[in-house]
Amino acid sequence: MDIEVLGTPRVIENGVPITAPTPESRHVLAVLAACPDRVVPVSVLADELVRRVPPEHAHAALHTAVRRLRERFAEALGAGSVRTPEAVLSTRPGGYLLDTAGGRCDVRDFEREAGAGYRAMERGDHGQAAARLRRALDLWTGPALDGIDAGTWLRGRIACLDADRVSVLGQWTEAELALGRHRELRLALAVLRGSGAGRPGGAYLAALRRAEARVETARRTRRAPGPPLTGPPPLTGASLTGPSLTGPSLTGASLTGASLTGPSLTGAARG
Repeated sequence: MDIEVLGTPRVIENGVPITAPTPESRHVLAVLAACPDRVVPVSVLADELVRRVPPEHAHAALHTAVRRLRERFAEALGAGSVRTPEAVLSTRPGGYLLDTAGGRCDVRDFEREAGAGYRAMERGDHGQAAARLRRALDLWTGPALDGIDAGTWLRGRIACLDADRVSVLGQWTEAELALGRHRELRLALAVLRGSGAGRPGGAYLAALRRAEARVETARRTRRAPGPPLTGPPPLTGASLTGPSLTGPSLTGASLTGASLTGPSLTGAARG
């Protein structure tokens, strides 16, 4: 399974894009895709659905959404697949898990490129840092989970991803300035700002404007780059390999009620 959430969310199983049949199932799929290979509690999923259905119907809507998603996965897998819909979207104690089976996830690609760029910056290898950090930025095709009317938990997840993107942008700007690429950087920032890849009035577009101002100042003075545009890495919370440092967090192999803004898990998922 391949998953993209750094833009409009997409889930592809066995080469087939999964199209959720209802708004509720699309929302559930988006939440699961935001945390692939992790157990998402029933309480989180139900709270997210409260934006679409009355609270007393949220759990029933969740089970219906899971059933309909499994029907879509069954169509994508085909009769001869060794994977089953129940393995792809599996019921776990307290929640559900979307199993990628080792497939590609753009968030993990982003983290890998960003981490390599940060390490290169620490070594003083600005050329390698600029290249890897730009690859990380290029993985974004729009705002994270674009088009999803996020609830409380998902908004926190999006905020963590956005914060990591802003951090990478700042470090990439500093790497390019250290290489003396003022003109090229100005053009690249203009392209990024004109691509519509950020939410209007959002933190990313504000960071782009700050980066442009930083470049203009450096161009005029021709001095060595000053303090970094943003605080030092590491990533602030988009990592799927460890707990979030801001906002809602991932604890261990699953999301737990104590780490979420919604109520604690009170019951186990039904298949």
